[in-house]
Amino acid sequence: MDKKTIVFTNGCFDILHAGHVKFLETARSFGDVLVLGLNSDDSVSRLKGPDRPINNEDDRALILASLRAVDYVILFDEDTPYQLISNMKPHVLVKGGDYEGKQIVGSDVVDEVKLVTTSHTHTKSTTNTIEKIQKVASTST
Repeated sequence: MDKKTIVFTNGCFDILHAGHVKFLETARSFGDVLVLGLNSDDSVSRLKGPDRPINNEDDRALILASLRAVDYVILFDEDTPYQLISNMKPHVLVKGGDYEGKQIVGSDVVDEVKLVTTSHTHTKSTTNTIEKIQKVASTST
């Protein structure tokens, strides 16, 4: 039996957009199995603020698990996925290109770290989507 290459990434994925999907497809291309560590609702609130997440963890997990690129979704409640990565020991850790030059949590546990920049990296974000919705809502009242 061939040993499979396990790829890991993580995030909040609060409002799924094209940038997320492209990122996950690219992450999956680095191995045989993609495991996505998903921040719990409590974790997202601590990281992003009391008005987040917009979508609860069950909904976010269901949507992400339905993507062809994602093999497994694992919720974690900590602010970082270090414990999850340490327990899993994936071969490849994938983060967005915005992590260039930054310390990447779990990099000491994995064989390889890959940084991914997609054409949507700078134009698509959950925060931008929320701001756009708020702007439209405030001008239509």
